[in-house]
Order: sequence, then C-alpha cells, then structure tokens
Amino acid sequence: QVQLVESGGGLVQAGDSLRLSCAASGRTGSNYAMGWFRQAPGKERNFVAAISWSGGSTFYANSVKERFTISRENAKNTVYLQMNRLKPEDTAVYYCAADTGSALQLRIGSPPAYWGQGTQVTVSS
Repeated sequence: QVQLVESGGGLVQAGDSLRLSCAASGRTGSNYAMGWFRQAPGKERNFVAAISWSGGSTFYANSVKERFTISRENAKNTVYLQMNRLKPEDTAVYYCAADTGSALQLRIGSPPAYWGQGTQVTVSS
C-alpha cells in the first residue's frame, strides 16, 4: 500500500501562483509514476499532469500547459505541482495519484492504483 498526502492548496487571486506537494509513504520502493488530477464542483475528475519515475517524461492537460509544472524528488518521495498564472477555472479539489504503470497511462486515462485525499484550490477573480 502507498499513502499519499497532498498539501499546499488555498485561496488565491487570479494571476497568483501556488505549489502543491504530495508526500508518499508506505511501499514506496517500487517505481511509481505520479500524477495530479482535479475535480471541480459538479464535474468529473480530470487529468492535470503526470511524471514518470525518473522525471524524464511529463504530460499535461492542454488547459494547463505553459502554466503548470510537475516535478518530483524521489529522495523525499514527493511530487510537486507548480501552478502559475492561476485562473478562476482552475478552482477544484486537486488529487495526487500514483501507479506502477507509466506516466503515459495516467495521461490516457488508466485509473491509478493509489489516490490522495485531495487539497482544495480556489482562485478568485
């Protein structure tokens, strides 16, 4: 089992930046691809970004390209999501996910094996 705990969410204004963190614990010895997803009120959960175990491959949803950056520090079992130029439409609960499959599989919709509890991001206009 892998436990994922997100942090860093909050209330910001449009144009501001936030950095989310996701700390993994438990059976972290395997090579996990990690990803971020988000769910806005009344909508389904959608892919945001994913990163391979090595960090060499990253994928982004079109809506966040050029604004969001995913990265990871394997020594700390932590993945980050740097979010710049935030927009009101970025308001959602952001979830961290992990899977032993590839980052591409997370990108194309393969359900992750592990999920965090989520952290709220609210962007006011």
